[in-house]
Amino acid sequence: MIARIFGWLEQRIDAFPANQPTKPPATFWAFVYHYTRPFLPMLAASAALSATIALIEVSLFGFLGRLVDWLAQADQATFWSTHGWFLAGMSLLVLLILPTLKFLYEAIVHQGLVGNFTMATRWQAHRYVLRQSMEFFNDDFAGRVSTKVMQTAMSVREVVTKVTEVMLYVCIYFTGAVVLFASTDLRLSGPLLIWLVGYLLAMRYFIPRLGKISHIQSDARSVMTGRVVDSYTNIATVKMFAHAEREDRYAYESMRAFLDTVHTQMRLVTLLTVVLNWLNGALLFMVAATALWLWSIDAVTTGAIALSVGLVLRLQGMSHWIMWEMAGLFENVGIVQDGLETIARDRTVVDVPGAKALTVDKGEIVFDHISFNYGRDAEANRGSVIEDLSLRVAPGEKVGLVGRSGAGKSTLVGLLMRFYDLDSGRILIDGQDISQVQQDSLRAQIGMVTQDTSLLHRSVLDNILYGRPDAGEVEAIAAAKKAEAHEFIANLHDAHGRSGYEAHVGERGVKLSGGQRQRVAIARVLLKDAPILVLDEATSALDSEVEAAIQEQLVNLMEGKTVIAIAHRLSTIAAMDRLVIMDKGRIVEEGSHAELLRRGGLYAELWARQSGGFLAQDAAE
Repeated sequence: MIARIFGWLEQRIDAFPANQPTKPPATFWAFVYHYTRPFLPMLAASAALSATIALIEVSLFGFLGRLVDWLAQADQATFWSTHGWFLAGMSLLVLLILPTLKFLYEAIVHQGLVGNFTMATRWQAHRYVLRQSMEFFNDDFAGRVSTKVMQTAMSVREVVTKVTEVMLYVCIYFTGAVVLFASTDLRLSGPLLIWLVGYLLAMRYFIPRLGKISHIQSDARSVMTGRVVDSYTNIATVKMFAHAEREDRYAYESMRAFLDTVHTQMRLVTLLTVVLNWLNGALLFMVAATALWLWSIDAVTTGAIALSVGLVLRLQGMSHWIMWEMAGLFENVGIVQDGLETIARDRTVVDVPGAKALTVDKGEIVFDHISFNYGRDAEANRGSVIEDLSLRVAPGEKVGLVGRSGAGKSTLVGLLMRFYDLDSGRILIDGQDISQVQQDSLRAQIGMVTQDTSLLHRSVLDNILYGRPDAGEVEAIAAAKKAEAHEFIANLHDAHGRSGYEAHVGERGVKLSGGQRQRVAIARVLLKDAPILVLDEATSALDSEVEAAIQEQLVNLMEGKTVIAIAHRLSTIAAMDRLVIMDKGRIVEEGSHAELLRRGGLYAELWARQSGGFLAQDAAE
């Protein structure tokens, strides 16, 4: 029965809704409501139970006062016959009704809200952030972003539960106490109201300050986590340059800043606790003294003294809990405010309303007078990375992009993938403006191998199947063989005893050499078999023997596809149908390898300056 109740509550609300999340509002309460809305019925039920429990618990102190008066006045011979049924009813309340209500409350909170609320918020926030533009991720630590998503989800739940349940419980409990005191003697409620004024003044002073420092602390924690994760992610670079101590200092700065916020917070906490203890002591003294004085003038009974002192002792215990709950509320408010600044950002690259899927029949690519600058903050496009560039790649044509570092080659293919939106101009694929089609459909039609190959910290098989998830293991292995990767994959082993295609490659593929990562990436694109192929230094990490071994497969891969290839090793693209030479975001030359050498322009200069098959650095650059 209990297991059935638990299961029903756990499955009542789907923690992983399938619908695509929308941008959350950028204002605090609207942001909180955005993620709270599915849980409102359950929150209402828990709040109603919380209020009922508070009323019953306060009424028990009233019962205690009446019981003391009965015992002081009752005849033992007739006590049970006079009060038996009432005592039986109170026993039923204490032994059955109150525990049942508390069970239902705890079940709703712990089975229905604690896990699901946090996970549903985290799931939706993660899915929204995951679809942010490349610019969003380029401007922040991955560890910092992930920390904010994790922290904010939990803090949204804490804010809501504290406001709707804890505060409601406290208000009803305190209101009930005041009414109970006043019903005994109006003068007894005086000390309680004085204490409440002092309590509210203390909260008004301390709580906002705790909230403010919590906001600062949340950001400091995210920065600290981001810096530590950054060091771990780039551990090979750290060790290569023997900069462990430099990374120590880098982490120390953020840890020191975080610890400073902790010290400030703890000073406030200590002062708050001292003030609260003094207020509680004053309340106990005032209530006890008032009750004894009223008893001495026959204004109240002995039971009233028991009631008032007992309830005050209970409120003393609760006052610390209430203060910490309030401090926790404002701490979580600070975390949510900090988190929404990251999560509730507009996406800079979005699908237009009603965007259709891209269809590629031929594979023609047209760059039509495009201009682009990162950040879009150049004055009148001065210093643009790409400026008024036009280029047509015919269906099935193989075009090589050549130019010095910084000429805009990688930016051009990034714009083709629509990682960024243009400042002006259009990019067309088979006559379709890529800004008007679904981004996912665009990228599904383009296979890309980059110079900086990052693999997912999953199995080799999972990484290859990333190219086409609906393919089978047999097809993935066939692609690996074509990429000359099968032999080294078969000999892989990881720390958990997995081997071959099931071996995990480590974060960003660090367990593999650069050439091995590149071959897995090529296998992934071979499996994808998209009609448009982009090779951005695709063989740069391969030694000459392996490169020669897969050249034929790359030629086969390019067969029937529209290809844009970038390479500093000019020999790898000299056989392209056409070479496009870029310099400072513009096209300065076009033609075949032989034609460009005869012209004696920039390409001929670059060719003459290569060393070992690579472009030499321009001395004047």
